[in-house]
Amino acid sequence: MKESIHKYFQVGTIQWMTHPKRDVLASIRTIVKDDYFDAIEVKMFADDDTREAARRILEQSHMKVCYGAQPRLLGSGLNPNAIDEADRLKAEKALLEAVDEAEYLGAGGIAFLAGRWEQETKELAYEQLLKTTRCLCGYAAQKGMAVELEVFDYDMDKAALIGPAPYAARFAADMRTTHNNFGLLVDLSHFPTTYENSRFVIRCLRPYITHLHFGNAVVKPGCAAFGDKHPRFGFPDSANDTAQLLDYLRVLKEEGFFCAEDPLVLSMEVTPYEDEEEDLILANTKRVLNRAWALLED
Repeated sequence: MKESIHKYFQVGTIQWMTHPKRDVLASIRTIVKDDYFDAIEVKMFADDDTREAARRILEQSHMKVCYGAQPRLLGSGLNPNAIDEADRLKAEKALLEAVDEAEYLGAGGIAFLAGRWEQETKELAYEQLLKTTRCLCGYAAQKGMAVELEVFDYDMDKAALIGPAPYAARFAADMRTTHNNFGLLVDLSHFPTTYENSRFVIRCLRPYITHLHFGNAVVKPGCAAFGDKHPRFGFPDSANDTAQLLDYLRVLKEEGFFCAEDPLVLSMEVTPYEDEEEDLILANTKRVLNRAWALLED
């Protein structure tokens, strides 16, 4: 493409994945000083002072702020589709608190993921997730905010209810019958883990996609970084590289997602593996995105 990617997307990165070992405020400062990025995704802060300092940095940055509630759930083992109602309500409470924190930080909404499920209670878990998500969307709507559900693997690593693309489409359609502030977050990293490809996922979920991630995955059992680990591009035995990212961008273009008037966030979700260097992996990811964009046909 001759035109800049920043015309059609708000290019972002996920703070806690980019700098998993760095002080969070130092990480945020590094990202917001880098004009390659138009958006930053943050998560729950450990204390009030850090949260307030982050808010002051973010409000000066003129960046789009996104909030990921996934770590809030995963770190505590909370399940928004728990069959036990008391357990479901614990997850719901945590997500409502996430909306409040996101609002304070200047984010326009939150993203989260479904919980684990069992085959014999799958449909009941689906109804429980609808209940949680409708409560969350209703609360967020009062603040003019949105709620996004990220589509994860269903049997490889996270084993989340949502899930393969057709099941995610069913859930999103059900949610849109009651709440127009609901959308889906899709991630190129997860397509190999759900045994799908860009064309299938994007065409299947097109009416509901409101947020995009990209990255890599290893899906060969027994290999390093197997599962939902988001290793760097070029990692041994991994599934995605420049060609797969180019295909992702090509399908997004074909399906009408290149919108200069209201660009979606396109965030890199890549993290160092073991002792790899954070800034080297970040530069690697930028190079792959730049190359894929350069190869995309006008």
